[in-house]
Amino acid sequence: MKQFINDRGTVVSEAIDGIICTPEGRLGRLDGYPHIKVVVRTDWDKSRVSLISGGGSGHEPSHAGFVGEGMLTAAICGEIFSSPSVDAVLAGILAVTGKPGCLLIVKNYTGDRLNFGLAAERARALGYKVRMVVVGDDVALPSLPQPRGVAGTLFIHKIAGAMARAGADLDEIADAAERIAGQVVTLGMSLDTCTLPGLPKEERIGLDMAELGLGIHGEPGVEQVPYSTAKEAMNLLIDRLEPHAGPGSLVALINNLGGCTELEMSILTSTLMKSSLGGRIKELIGPSALMTSLDMKGFSVSLFSASGEDLTALRSSVIPTSWPGLKKAEKAEIIDIPEGLRPAKPVPSNNEKTKNLIVKCCRILSELEAELNSLDAKSGDGDTGSTLATAAKSLSSRLDQLPLADPPQLLRSIGQELSETMGGSSGVLMAIFFAASGDSLSGGGDITKALKNGLERIKQVGGAKPGDRTLIDALEPALEVLGQGLEDAAIAARKGADATAKITRAKAGRASYVSEENLAGYNDPGAEAVARLLEGLVPD
Repeated sequence: MKQFINDRGTVVSEAIDGIICTPEGRLGRLDGYPHIKVVVRTDWDKSRVSLISGGGSGHEPSHAGFVGEGMLTAAICGEIFSSPSVDAVLAGILAVTGKPGCLLIVKNYTGDRLNFGLAAERARALGYKVRMVVVGDDVALPSLPQPRGVAGTLFIHKIAGAMARAGADLDEIADAAERIAGQVVTLGMSLDTCTLPGLPKEERIGLDMAELGLGIHGEPGVEQVPYSTAKEAMNLLIDRLEPHAGPGSLVALINNLGGCTELEMSILTSTLMKSSLGGRIKELIGPSALMTSLDMKGFSVSLFSASGEDLTALRSSVIPTSWPGLKKAEKAEIIDIPEGLRPAKPVPSNNEKTKNLIVKCCRILSELEAELNSLDAKSGDGDTGSTLATAAKSLSSRLDQLPLADPPQLLRSIGQELSETMGGSSGVLMAIFFAASGDSLSGGGDITKALKNGLERIKQVGGAKPGDRTLIDALEPALEVLGQGLEDAAIAARKGADATAKITRAKAGRASYVSEENLAGYNDPGAEAVARLLEGLVPD
């Protein structure tokens, strides 16, 4: 798998050099590369308790991305998914620890516990005050005597950081950290595994499956489950997580494990707030990439029953820009659209023949979704089928509100509906087509003439003409012969759609940006949709 790396052996050290090139200029690294990889605050004067965390790399921005005023004092970085050495941890302790002492915040993995623990013993032997808290917030495998430490660890980074900045002593901070570690719970889910730099990807999770509770090092989770939607995935995760959550109001940390888009994370956040747990979540951290697993396409949710001083500490500002801050979880405020954009509501009426025709059209377009998307992927952005199917489903749901017995008003209403539900330029053009057809029909004449006038209007507005490789190549010949019957119109549309496969230079639409070799041999998806719709309407 292609990746933007230079050498497998230097990915961590090069990444650290990138992290510390911050505009604030308050981060540096200890000498001793490449064996000792420690990111430290350069503005630290050792007058307060220092906070040190770390572990294997590959979880960025954890942990180096949280070094700075208000959070960590130093981060000890191992190789990808590998614990740092005892010497690296000890070097970090000695570099930033003064008389007030230091707290080690360690995720519950054997290598981290051993290496940080031995470094702590050696530091104490040298006269340093050191305490260590081990975080095991993962509830994926609740029967484990040593649960893993995952994204919930960041609650401790933040609260301990605020306490240290306020001047609390080591025991106060360590006791609070241990208390929080006992209250935070986390569970994750992923659709795919991660990719180690320079190595092939492990294909363990099926295309229609998700893995619940897999670890941040890509280790297998508690089980693989069928995947269908974000809602079902989130509800399953909440069902497993909720019994472990504390009482009362909750803070939720929504973590991107590395490979989810911001769009997906926003959908997951919305779904979380609508879940059975949503009413108890009063504050949110994220959605953000906070403790990742390289490029893993997954997410995790961490819950903490925070109140009082803990909430105050979570709300305090920090220098590290990787920390997204704490936000109140509020319902979206709905604001009425301006009066000028509020469409006049037509008077609903019924006509069974017209209703059945619209239902059939919508069904045909919905069933073509995947096929048209695949065709559009050859020359566009792969969404023609989804755009048409979304509009068709919406129109189907509003049939009882349409003036089915009033053709001119019906065409205008369909145009209005498409302007609201059908995205992109195609939605605008179809809205113009139906609105103009309705206007024409209200002035007299038959439906074929009205539809031709609608076509002329979209040609004027859109600028496309026959031969430009658009839906017009199928729609215009179909309307020319529609008066002779639906079968003739379908044949003309098919001939026009198939002709677009030979047009290798589109002059309108997104296909106009696509090279000739990518267009040759493939019908324009809009023209194909017109042909398939008319063919589907021809009686058997």
